[in-house]
Amino acid sequence: MESDERPSKMRKLEHEDNTNEQTADPAPEDALGKEHNVAAEKGENEDAGDDAAEVGGEGEGPEPKLSKNQLKKQRRLERWEAGREDRKAKRREKIKAKKERRREEWAQNNANGETKELPRIRAGKCAPKGTQVPVTIIFDCDFEDLMFDNELKSLGLQITRSYSDNRKAAYRAHLAVSSFGESSKLKERFDGILAKQYTSWEGVRFFSEDFVHVAEQAKEWMKGPQGGEVAGALEPDKGAQSDGEEEGEVVYLSAESDNTLERLKPNSTYIIGGLVDKNRHKGLCYKRALDRGIKTAKLPIGEFLKMKSRQVLVTNHVLDIMLKWMEFGDWGKAFMEVLPKRKGGVLKSEAEEGDGEDQATSPGAGDDGEEALEMDEETETRPTGESNNAAMVA
Repeated sequence: MESDERPSKMRKLEHEDNTNEQTADPAPEDALGKEHNVAAEKGENEDAGDDAAEVGGEGEGPEPKLSKNQLKKQRRLERWEAGREDRKAKRREKIKAKKERRREEWAQNNANGETKELPRIRAGKCAPKGTQVPVTIIFDCDFEDLMFDNELKSLGLQITRSYSDNRKAAYRAHLAVSSFGESSKLKERFDGILAKQYTSWEGVRFFSEDFVHVAEQAKEWMKGPQGGEVAGALEPDKGAQSDGEEEGEVVYLSAESDNTLERLKPNSTYIIGGLVDKNRHKGLCYKRALDRGIKTAKLPIGEFLKMKSRQVLVTNHVLDIMLKWMEFGDWGKAFMEVLPKRKGGVLKSEAEEGDGEDQATSPGAGDDGEEALEMDEETETRPTGESNNAAMVA
């Protein structure tokens, strides 16, 4: 009975609580440890995945690395493009501030009793617009795969300069650019860096088709009053009898041609190869014209000039020479007007007179002079050059 009435011993709750705390504390550490292990494993898996991706990338072929200069140019271009809107805003602010200063100056003078009209800004005098003639010049730009980026950039600048020269010429030709399609790198450059300025060019047409298709189209736009009038050196000689409208022709200008371009004809189309290749692909434009059944010809440089440097002309020089011929009717004068002085071009008539005077004053110089002249002639007829494969040499 006593044992039944004796109360049971009280349990030590504090001790149990302590033990529970001691056993419960390591749980977060274990959880953290497990999370750390999982993260480590995940990182290893990601690294392994990256390594696998790199291996896969190497299998597909590594991307070409840009040089330091190319990276600098790319970053500079990106900065320039990024600041385009800021520059526009600054220009607007400058114009606005200038107008405000003029108004304040006028108001101050008016308050002092000095009423003066605001000075008017005179518009620049525009040169009289040249005469449109029925002649078409086509730039064949179907050589992008054969050019480097810097050469493609040069071609774009040459076409831009050609537009400017034609716009200011006394006798303007119709200009057209062929193979200027949506996938064209040249079009991408004109749309991007040049901000589509070409869309407002007057007298220039752009086509995605090749030069043969564009030459057929040119026959249509050269007809009628809008096509232009036969003027300048295109006019027939007074003594010659003309039976109506002169029939035109399509000519691809090439240095390798056996034909020499004596004169330009009305209602004709002349094609210039837009290839800037440092003469790597010699004769390509000539072969391209023959394959399409197009007549070829070269400018008569060797018949009129003696050149000290290579006789290769860039695209805009070829166009400018043709424009000058329509103005002067003289190839020699046209060459001297256009060719840079650094090329050292001298008219053959003047050079022969100088050689004759030297031979007359220098005893025993006859044989040497003839030999030197022969060497010069051989040098002139040798097609060399560094810029445009379509440049004209004789």
